[in-house]
Amino acid sequence: MIKATARGVLAATLVLGALVGSAYAEKAGIGWKESIVAKSGKAKTLAELAKMYDSSSCVECHEEQHKQSQDSIHSRSIFGTGRTAMTIMTTIENGLMEEPYSGVKSRKDVKVEHLMGCAKCHLPQLADAEDSVAQELVNTLYGWSDARKKKDKEAAKKFEEKLKSVSINCLICHNRNAITHKWQDGYPKAGVVYGSKAGDHPSDKFPKLAQSPIMDQAIQCGQCHGLGPNLELDEPTQCCTSYGSYLWVYKAEVGQENCQDCHMKNSKLGHNIQAYRNAAMTDKAVEFHAEAFGYYWRDGAKVKPKAVVKVEMVNKAGHSIPDG
Repeated sequence: MIKATARGVLAATLVLGALVGSAYAEKAGIGWKESIVAKSGKAKTLAELAKMYDSSSCVECHEEQHKQSQDSIHSRSIFGTGRTAMTIMTTIENGLMEEPYSGVKSRKDVKVEHLMGCAKCHLPQLADAEDSVAQELVNTLYGWSDARKKKDKEAAKKFEEKLKSVSINCLICHNRNAITHKWQDGYPKAGVVYGSKAGDHPSDKFPKLAQSPIMDQAIQCGQCHGLGPNLELDEPTQCCTSYGSYLWVYKAEVGQENCQDCHMKNSKLGHNIQAYRNAAMTDKAVEFHAEAFGYYWRDGAKVKPKAVVKVEMVNKAGHSIPDG
């Protein structure tokens, strides 16, 4: 009787373990349990996901950097100018719903896994959420779109703000994505802000500073700004490839500057990381020469005026353009 009970307890334990594992699969590496998501558990709502990576406490000491980042498109990475939001809906309708083996017949079928082709860069922390968050995100996107169609500005604004509540913020760069080679350099830890140095950090939520091996390297930006196709996904996608061309062309030709040099330091924009939307960045990226002249051209018995315009554009950026 005792042995049977022990077996029953063991069986129940194994079942419970399987259920927990299915909700949040254990990683192979050592140290991942110290990460923010492992400590808090996967988010069940957009509000929980926003709270998990809440960087509002950074404002107290880093007001200028925070303001700069709020002016950057990163602060509304899932919404963008509205184009990003619409593109994600296009991905659902003209991508997922038309792919016979995606499992998506309607918006109600969309899961986190389905959105990661876009979210990998536009909202990487979505991977730290349950499928209920994917559903809430989809419903918010379509709620915003429907409100715009009805010209209900107030409702559209509410949906827009909800989409902007989750974004690429301080903690995505300075914690979650601060380490790329996690089996070599370790997993980012909860309560730690990663940057250029290590030490104490005057914050109750993040009392420690740690040095990120990539914070001043182009690979920090390359995590999102592309090597090309995301072949690790079940349905690979091809998006921007600025990091790839930076490596294979600019760096291969002994270029010395990295992404942070041009888009943060030299531009003097700091954390307001701009590119083609900024006129000063465009002027630095493209050297433009134009020459025009006119003359008369004899076409048989007729003399016609002709104009010739010669245009030369030289790419001075460290990667292919246009991009993004």
